[in-house]
Formats: sequence, C-alpha cells, structure tokens
Amino acid sequence: MTTTPSTLRGGFVFLDPEQGRVLRVAPFQYNPDTLTRTLQPRGTGEDSGDRLEALRLKGPPRETFRFDAEFDALDQTGTGRPGAAAQDGLSVTLAALETAVYPASAQLLHERGLAELGMIEIAPVEAPLTVLVLGARRVVPVRITEFTITEEAYDGDLNPIRAKVGLSVRTLTTDDVPSGHKAGALYLRYHQEKERFASLSGNGPGAVGLTGV
Repeated sequence: MTTTPSTLRGGFVFLDPEQGRVLRVAPFQYNPDTLTRTLQPRGTGEDSGDRLEALRLKGPPRETFRFDAEFDALDQTGTGRPGAAAQDGLSVTLAALETAVYPASAQLLHERGLAELGMIEIAPVEAPLTVLVLGARRVVPVRITEFTITEEAYDGDLNPIRAKVGLSVRTLTTDDVPSGHKAGALYLRYHQEKERFASLSGNGPGAVGLTGV
C-alpha cells in the first residue's frame, strides 16, 4: 500500500530574541496559493557614476514576501484546537498573529507608570523575533510591514469564522541586527542555503547557446 506524504504547513514562529527559545507558534491553516518575493539589490554604483563601484554590493538585497493566508473555523482539522469553532471562532488564531505587531500590554503599563513619575523609557523592550517558516529550507527572520485582515463570515456571537490575512514582511539581514543576534544567525543559514542551491545548477555557456563568454 502506498501512502501520500502529508504537506508541511508554513507559519510564524515567535522567539525570545536573546535566548532564542520559542514563545509561540502561529501555523497557517492552509498554505498560501501564491507568494510574491521581491529582491531589491543594494549596490553602491547605480547613481554615483563611479566606474570602480559599478559591480560592488554593499549588503544583502532587501527581500520582501507578500502573500495571503486563509483561515476557516469550520475546518479546524490538524489545528490541535477541537471545538474551537463553536467556542470562539477564529479569535484565538487571529490574535496569535495580530499580537506580533503589538507591544506587550505590560510594556505599555510600565511606560505609563514611568510617565506618571515624570520619567521616560530610554530603550523600549525588544519585541519577540518573528520567523517566517516556509518549509525546512526557508526559515527566515522577518519584520511584518503590513497586516490586513478581511473577515468574511461570523457566527451568532459575531466571532469571525472565516478570514483572509494579507501579509507583507521584510527579511531581517545581518545589517539589521547587532552582531550575535539570533536573527543574524538565522539569516546567514538562509543565505547559505541559497548559495548551496545555486552551486548545484552546474550550467555552462552551452545552456544559452554559447561556447564561451
């Protein structure tokens, strides 16, 4: 008898930025149908006119991911939350994603307490590190830059039971974080995986009809 391997689900993992431990996981109920990646190279010679700089790269490209994630509380198979649709619809699922772009309420209360004492917070508490997981080979530290929720259906208590979440995220590179930061280590692993795949192409000039360049 043959079996069909199960499809991995993508999602977000939120890490403690200092210790690297997992704080929570927000898997996608269904993997996105499409995903758009944009790479913006970071050269040094585009506008300078300096011929010595034309081929230089000053850092990794700015990479963005755009995709929609769909959720349906009436089909919670494999979510580990039996009976969730009858209780709260998608409230828990959506909150797990939304709080990625909120400071913790404890932080807000702390800052308000300092303000009432005539003090200010010099450096706000660092938010959890957001990691986009699209399979074992694409584990990418990111910053969420746009978050759009379209609620499409509700239960009798007005809990959303079907929703589409539009997300735009930007990859965090070694240029974005201090040396030794967890995000930097994750990015380097992601970058090195790209280089490994590129080295496997093995095509010579003949692939484009040339004997040499």
